Amino acid sequence: METIRQIAFVCVARAVGFGTLAIACIMLSFAFSPPTAFRAGALLALIMAGILILKAHYAGRQKPKHTEVWLYLEDCLRPRDPEATRRFAGVLRETYGRFAAGSLAAACCMFFISVVLIATGLETPGLELAVSR
Repeated sequence: METIRQIAFVCVARAVGFGTLAIACIMLSFAFSPPTAFRAGALLALIMAGILILKAHYAGRQKPKHTEVWLYLEDCLRPRDPEATRRFAGVLRETYGRFAAGSLAAACCMFFISVVLIATGLETPGLELAVSR
């Protein structure tokens, strides 16, 4: 079961890594306003956490053959009986949950940083004010 846990961790970590890269690119596009960048990053991290929570919720209903983890498992490690399938789903649920918690923590930190930046007066005027000048 430990091998399945490690493979699940790598698969989910890679997917979350690509999502994080996309979030970082969007935040970089808001570099003109750091509070806005952190708010956007926090919102997108919350969305990612929500998706991971949904994936964790539906892990028990998904057939193991339809998961990425199944592709990386050797034939002898693939779950065949109902008990092994239930444990496989539990490992996936736990892995998705762990990354969802991390994404939620990152979102809270980014919201906090955004609030601190706004409190210190770093909020820049909106684009509509810059265009009208």
